[in-house]
Amino acid sequence: ANVTVTDLEELQELLLVNIENNKHLVTGSVRAKVLKWGEDVTEFQPPPDYILMADCIYYEESLEPLLKTLKDLTGPDTRVLCCYEQRTMGKNPEIERKYFELLQVDFELERIPLDKHDEEYRSEDIHIVTIHRKQ
Repeated sequence: ANVTVTDLEELQELLLVNIENNKHLVTGSVRAKVLKWGEDVTEFQPPPDYILMADCIYYEESLEPLLKTLKDLTGPDTRVLCCYEQRTMGKNPEIERKYFELLQVDFELERIPLDKHDEEYRSEDIHIVTIHRKQ
C-alpha cells in the first residue's frame, strides 16, 4: 500500500522516527504529512481507499473539525476504520456520545464485535467501528 501518516506539525519528527524504525516492514511507500482537522485537505485528494483513525475521540472542541475533515477526505468508496478507548471519567462519555451522534448525520457505521478483534490486543474498553459515507 501507499500510506500517508498524519499528525500535527509538532509531531512530524516523531512520525519520521517511527517510519524509519519500521521501514523494514513496509512493502509499499509511507510518508508523513501535516493534517490539522478542519483545514484544507486538497493535497490529500483524490479520496483514499482507507482511513485509519486511532484514539481521535477525546476533546470536545475537536469533534466538529474532525468530522469536517472526515467529510472532506472521504469519497463514496472510502472506508474508515476507527479504533478508540472508551473512557468513563469526566466528560468523556458525553464527548463520545456527541461524536457518534454528529457522525451519523453524514456517515453510516458498524461496530466490530469484540470476538472479531485480535485476541492478543482485545479489551472490553477498546472499540472498533467501520464508517462510510451515506449514499
